[in-house]
Amino acid sequence: MQIIDRLFMFFRENNLSNYKVEQTCGLSNGYLRNLRKAPSVEILEKIFSAYPELNREWVMSGTGDMLRSSAVDPSSVPPSDDREKTERRPREEAPIMKPVASGGIPLVPIDAVAGFNGWDESGIAELDCARYDVPDFAAVHADFLIRVSGSSMYPKYSSGDILACRKIVEVTFIQWGKIYVIDSQQGAMVKRLFPIEGDDEHVLCKSDNPNYLPFELPKDEIRSLSIVVGAIRLE
Repeated sequence: MQIIDRLFMFFRENNLSNYKVEQTCGLSNGYLRNLRKAPSVEILEKIFSAYPELNREWVMSGTGDMLRSSAVDPSSVPPSDDREKTERRPREEAPIMKPVASGGIPLVPIDAVAGFNGWDESGIAELDCARYDVPDFAAVHADFLIRVSGSSMYPKYSSGDILACRKIVEVTFIQWGKIYVIDSQQGAMVKRLFPIEGDDEHVLCKSDNPNYLPFELPKDEIRSLSIVVGAIRLE
């Protein structure tokens, strides 16, 4: 198995489409589809930065496990004397998450948010999702769960964290500054939303990680919004 084979194995097992990886890593559209050999060192560094849980040694040599036992994006870690200031929910306070055969809250791959619950005929159906019993999330009326991919919302959320989301029926009312899962023509993403003064046709999408620049998104490209109402953080 070569480097390229291990990369695509990681993408498949984490439900990451080529489009999503290209968007997250800043690669050109269709780059992965046309890839026939190991990416350059520069491209590999972009992938490792975007997916800090991916074990570099495993990708390069096949040694060890696919995932690192503890993954943090080094480019986004605050200075050592500031780390204790990062808000973290203690492990013992995290909601209990148990798989269930029926009922519970569906865990939806973020790439499939567009198709969840019938929004897109080509997307994933609720019945196809694994379901989990999380009493804390049921209490806040979460409609679905997604797993964070990438480091754009660090330190609030890390790659691998699970977010509880409640679908917004009327997208004309947005709670500015809150974190949303946005299903748009540019793909699904997790961002804070802010108004743009004098412009009612766009919203400003911001990441918590300062390494990611904010950008404007036309409102008419938003297919659906879901507000994040809870999270389970992995340590």
